[in-house]
Amino acid sequence: MTASTNGIFQADDIRAAIGSGVIGLGAEAGAAQIQPASLDLTLGAKAWRVRAAFLPGREKTVEGRLEEGLGLHELDLTEGAVLEKGCVYLVKLRESLTLPFGVFARANPKSSTGRIDVFVRLVTDMGTSYETVPAGYDGPLYAEISPRTFSILVREGSSLNQLRIRRGQSALSDDELSALHVADPLVTGVADIEGGLRVSVDLGGSLGGIIGYRARRHTGLIDIDKVGALAPDDYFEPIPRPTNGFLILDPDEFYILASREELRMPRDLAAEMVPIDTDLGAFRVHYAGFFDPGFGLEAPSRAVLEVRGYDAPFVLEHGQTVARLSFERLSGEPALAYGAGMKSNYQGQGLRLSKHFNMG
Repeated sequence: MTASTNGIFQADDIRAAIGSGVIGLGAEAGAAQIQPASLDLTLGAKAWRVRAAFLPGREKTVEGRLEEGLGLHELDLTEGAVLEKGCVYLVKLRESLTLPFGVFARANPKSSTGRIDVFVRLVTDMGTSYETVPAGYDGPLYAEISPRTFSILVREGSSLNQLRIRRGQSALSDDELSALHVADPLVTGVADIEGGLRVSVDLGGSLGGIIGYRARRHTGLIDIDKVGALAPDDYFEPIPRPTNGFLILDPDEFYILASREELRMPRDLAAEMVPIDTDLGAFRVHYAGFFDPGFGLEAPSRAVLEVRGYDAPFVLEHGQTVARLSFERLSGEPALAYGAGMKSNYQGQGLRLSKHFNMG
């Protein structure tokens, strides 16, 4: 039926889970929907504009809460619809889950979603936390969508988030990470390992004179499904390398930056970039946190950092730790890893905007 060993399901396990009904599909899975260690989730035809973000609670369904007055109006995504910035929406996904006991799932926004400042979280019936699906869950899946800077155009079948399924405990300890780095380096240079692999920010211009981008406030729509269609300057302002070595993050502004480290993800491991800890600063880094096996193996690849300031201006220094990567074992090595064979968008990336922009 599914993977018998502990670890994150790899592509063959995902296909088996679809075949056995553990993963239910509202439409036939497209060739690009199954990734080396995750499944791209897709929007269904039915969506709601809601009064506020919410979790249904232990004894209620999502649609039950909508009927209690949290839903404002219903949208039909069949022919496409605009999701406006500053609003919160809930969309029923085409996928559903019937998880056996001992098998869990976790979701995250896709890289392209986070890079345009669209906040997406998975919601389940009887759910008390975002992004997690407990063992034994049997029911529908929903995406809570909140565009923060840009209004977006979506339609049935659009993909904004992704799902990882795992059996048992598969996380690597710091000691295991340290030993792995000695045998097969995870980053260029010295690895800073404490509660996972620490990642720092590059403000020194090693990738050129531009060290990042700051989002513009008043722009046109972004069509989620169109690749390379937009001019970067219409949506982002380039940030030149600071002469003083630091960047002041303005409150509630959105930035695209890059890690100082080049990452190398072994083919039998996957990683997740953990949201910012309170001890690392007054900002949030990386809405989209999944790194697939094989990332960075074909060519040097940085982590692109999606950064949003909080309530007060904050000084970000060159080389400052901004996030941590937690690593997990796969149930087995995937036949095809992240890279050219998968037509992956961000292999070999340095500082790069989402796939929606024509970077030349």
